[in-house]
Amino acid sequence: MEENKTKPVKIFLYISVWVIIWGTLGSFIDYPLYKNNIYLEGSIYQYLTFTITAIISILSAKFLYQKIKL
Repeated sequence: MEENKTKPVKIFLYISVWVIIWGTLGSFIDYPLYKNNIYLEGSIYQYLTFTITAIISILSAKFLYQKIKL
């Protein structure tokens, strides 16, 4: 019975960690591109950078979730 109560908390924490991973990865990719004037802040390319890293993060999270079976 205790397992059923902790499962939503584990899933919430798992998603939260992946949001942090996505933001960190996106920022690590974005920062040098922005600082080297590859694109401007708020441009479509910056949104594209974060969108692509979000897709990669979602796919990675789904793959890993199936492997660890929370």
